[in-house]
Formats: sequence, structure tokens, C-alpha cells
Amino acid sequence: MTLKERLNADFKEAMKNKEKVRKETISFVRAAIKQYEVDNREEIDDAGIASILAKQVKMRKDALADFESAGRTDLIDAYNAEIEVLMDYMPKQLTAEEILDLVGKTAADMGIEQGGGKSSMGKLMGAVMPKVKGVADGNDVKKAVEQFLA
Repeated sequence: MTLKERLNADFKEAMKNKEKVRKETISFVRAAIKQYEVDNREEIDDAGIASILAKQVKMRKDALADFESAGRTDLIDAYNAEIEVLMDYMPKQLTAEEILDLVGKTAADMGIEQGGGKSSMGKLMGAVMPKVKGVADGNDVKKAVEQFLA
């Protein structure tokens, strides 16, 4: 079953079970997928859907900081619930240790030494990001690269 089929089946299931948050969240994702397909005139694959899911999660995580500063706990709870639903469809995310390990291996392959300073940050980020696409957040990768180069 493809990710798209799973989303459609889970959407129907959420409607039957009257799970409002799950239904609305999946509906947003399905709309984003449909928009991509219409804009690009092509059927999207699981990798493309995973990147859409990652964007949806990132949008919600970015908004959480704004809601916290505004004291909107109701919206924080709602967005956290939506993030939880979206994470069910995302590939297993790498831990901070796994990201740091990957950064170390990539740096060794490139000849970048640990503690090399921030001058190599762009090169290292550029090499690591394609390897972790869909399985790690860019901010987590940035922290790991900074930690490695510090």
C-alpha cells in the first residue's frame, strides 16, 4: 500500500470514527498532495509525499514558538496533536546521536577535521542534508554540524 493509499484509507477511517483532529490533518496533507500534482502535472511518489509531510510538520513546529510567546496554549495543544498525526506517516526519524555520527562520517570522507571551525559548515551541511532528507530535521542537522565543528 502506497503512502497516498494509506492516507486515503486513514482519512475514511477517521471520518467513520469521528476523529476530528486526525481527519482534518490528513485532509490538509491530501490537499497539499493534490496541489503538488496539479501544479506539476505528475503523480507524486512516496518520497514526494514524505517531503510534503516534512514541510507540514516544519510549518507546525515553527508556529509553536509564536503560539508560546503569545500564550496560546489551546493552539499549542492543537498543533502538537496535528504533529503527532503527521509523524505516524513520516519515516522513522534519526536520533541526535545518529545524526552526529553521520556528520562525523561525512566529514571524514570529505577530509574535514573535528573542531575545524565554522568555515567548513556550508560544505558539510551541503553534503549531509541530501543523506538525511525526510529522516531528520534541518535544525537538528545544523546543531549536530555546529557541535562537530566546535
